[in-house]
Amino acid sequence: MVDGRPLRIVYFGTPEFAVPTLRTLLDSRHDVVALVSQPDRPRGRGHRLAPTPTKEVALSRGVAVLQPDRLRDESFLRAISDLRPDLGVVAAYGRLLPDALLAIPSLGLINVHASLLPKWRGAAPVHRAVIAGDRETGVTIMRIVKELDAGAMFAITRRPIDPDETSADVERDLGERGAPLLLEVVDQIAAGEAQETPQDASQATYAPKITKAEGAVDWGLPADRLHNLVRGLQPWPLVSGRIRGTRVLIHRTGLTTAVTPDKPGTILRADGDRLDVAAGDGRVLRVLVVQPEGRRAMTAREFLAGHHLVAGMMIERG
Repeated sequence: MVDGRPLRIVYFGTPEFAVPTLRTLLDSRHDVVALVSQPDRPRGRGHRLAPTPTKEVALSRGVAVLQPDRLRDESFLRAISDLRPDLGVVAAYGRLLPDALLAIPSLGLINVHASLLPKWRGAAPVHRAVIAGDRETGVTIMRIVKELDAGAMFAITRRPIDPDETSADVERDLGERGAPLLLEVVDQIAAGEAQETPQDASQATYAPKITKAEGAVDWGLPADRLHNLVRGLQPWPLVSGRIRGTRVLIHRTGLTTAVTPDKPGTILRADGDRLDVAAGDGRVLRVLVVQPEGRRAMTAREFLAGHHLVAGMMIERG
């Protein structure tokens, strides 16, 4: 029953993207009765177990944290049911929710999805939008249903994608933009005023999970596609290649107007702050920031100061 009272909310979220929405709900009139996060993972060079970003926030605010290994576990489902949630809110939790869980909150579950649905349904909507060279993205607040990211939409906010922005840049901003939009929808649901618009399934595209193999550089691609891959495969796995046997990760590139007949992957210039490489369409891609494996990221100028490269060398597939 919706009567305008504050809602009891179970929040499902794990990474940094989910933090702004969690904080916004904690500061609202609604009651976040628990956080459900994925289990803690090893981080850093020491591979020490570290709390997830959302867990850190929840614990600092005295919110109960659940980190189940299996969402179908009877003890976990009973714990959620005992909380008597009105609504479930999901933001980049990272797992599909089973039917038994979807049935518990009396008002269902809603999701903060980082795309303009129905485009880019799936696990990596921001990365796929950047890799595809999209000029616009946004956040959609949608109802969670059994089919992946196919539920009705409550609200959408849009923002442009700058040609040099990385997926990490875009995702950080979308996390901030999604938070107030989500709270508006929660307030509307509490007041019985929320409006739901079905998606046009014929326009749906899929955003599969990013894999490490996608980072191995293919200089046969056009320069703009290479540039978009460098932007989109961040913060992981990054585009990688090999220079004289040394694996390097490419963090930033720039498009140029120069053209060349040289074989794709050929270093055309390697001096000062210029590390120019031939792409598959005859255009020249400028490498701006690189990271030799096991070392820090550095500008092209810093890299060239410690690595003697000359025109004609190749950057091999990495």
